[in-house]
Amino acid sequence: MNTTLQKPVAAAKKDSKLANNWKTKPAEELSDAEVLAMPDSEYMNEKQLAFFRLKLVRLKQDIHDNAGQTTETLREDTVVVPDPADRATIEEEHALELRTRDRERKLLKKIEQSIARIDAGDYGYCDETGEPIGVGRLLARPTATLSLEAQQRRELKQKMFGD
Repeated sequence: MNTTLQKPVAAAKKDSKLANNWKTKPAEELSDAEVLAMPDSEYMNEKQLAFFRLKLVRLKQDIHDNAGQTTETLREDTVVVPDPADRATIEEEHALELRTRDRERKLLKKIEQSIARIDAGDYGYCDETGEPIGVGRLLARPTATLSLEAQQRRELKQKMFGD
């Protein structure tokens, strides 16, 4: 297990009040720090799964909200601009906005897959090794499917072989 992920957990556990808050709070009220302070024996218990499901659902909703704003913005910006430089600037802004939405569309798919993993009981465990991914990594990237070590191996392999 990666020691860099364990250090924040150990630091958070020093505050016994924080480490025990999760026992009395509903998942909706838990903070990232409280989830991080939970003992390793409680990894992916019902409260953690509910916490991450809520985090994923909120992220999904934010993306949907942004997509609606993009549609509205693109619709509003369809006015004819006579200056070619201004028109080029507007077109470049539209292209950038559409690339951002494409990345968010891909993220939506990963969010849906993560929610399905929660339902299946696989969430929080590495696809390659079966080891826990770690609460710290999941807080930073809730759609992670690989432990930090497995991700580093994959990236090294891609760098070496150009996969």
